[in-house]
Amino acid sequence: MSFSFFDLFWVFLAVSSILPAFQQRRLAFQRVQALRNFERSRNSRVILLIHRQESISFLGIPISRYISIEDSEQVLRAIRLTPPEVPIDLILHTPGGLVLATEQIARALIRHPSKVTVFVPHYAMSGGTMLALASDEIVMDANAVLGPVDPQLGNMAAASVLKVIEQKPISEIDDNTIIMADLSRKAMDQVQRFVRTLLKDNIPQPKIAPENIERIVDAITTGRVTHDYPITVEEATELGMPITVGLPMSIYNLMDFYPQPQGGRPSVQYIPMPYERPPILPPEPKGRPIPENAKS
Repeated sequence: MSFSFFDLFWVFLAVSSILPAFQQRRLAFQRVQALRNFERSRNSRVILLIHRQESISFLGIPISRYISIEDSEQVLRAIRLTPPEVPIDLILHTPGGLVLATEQIARALIRHPSKVTVFVPHYAMSGGTMLALASDEIVMDANAVLGPVDPQLGNMAAASVLKVIEQKPISEIDDNTIIMADLSRKAMDQVQRFVRTLLKDNIPQPKIAPENIERIVDAITTGRVTHDYPITVEEATELGMPITVGLPMSIYNLMDFYPQPQGGRPSVQYIPMPYERPPILPPEPKGRPIPENAKS
């Protein structure tokens, strides 16, 4: 039996259409196995909230991901299905998202009777930081960061809108700015009140020293820095947040199953293996060496 060029072409098309689906199923299976292994090692319920830029199938159009209502529905269901005596481990990798969805998840976390631990391998900004504050312990990579949770109105920081009211006479401010300032003040009060609720949580035990609560609220909600300001491990620890440095290797292995889609040439590339320490060579003289038999 002989195959023509067109027969081979159709076979190639069939294999090309089936292979991505097979690879996706295989990746989904590996993710589930990794989650189960991590849950067994810690006797906990593991919930992943990972937001990377993803691509729409076939068209390859990149779309941004953030904490959404759909996320809150799924996380709330996972928490509801977790027995009261089982700890929860939440792995966060997110730039933030909707305030409504974030507050729903955070309230559910502080109401869980057993210990809640948040793992931050890279960053948990804005709403992600709010979820971290809802936990009893924040475990971070040494280079991971959190972020401020000051409210944003559209593309403007609420704290910056209030600055306009403070620095200009009311007669020189238009009505729209005055309305925005009123909304900004309300948003600031709401966020600060909610963050205090998270920090005062004492189930199963108090996690923040009382004298540090107002310091943390003032540092992350009042707009003293820009909204994308990275709060490092050192700064978070100095503020009094319950930070532990050092992630288990299984967290990094889990993140490998949620890769950033590549389009064309990769922007970062390396050989994924440890290198042996290079041999120590004797120091070379600076400049051109002089031969030993050179005449003076």
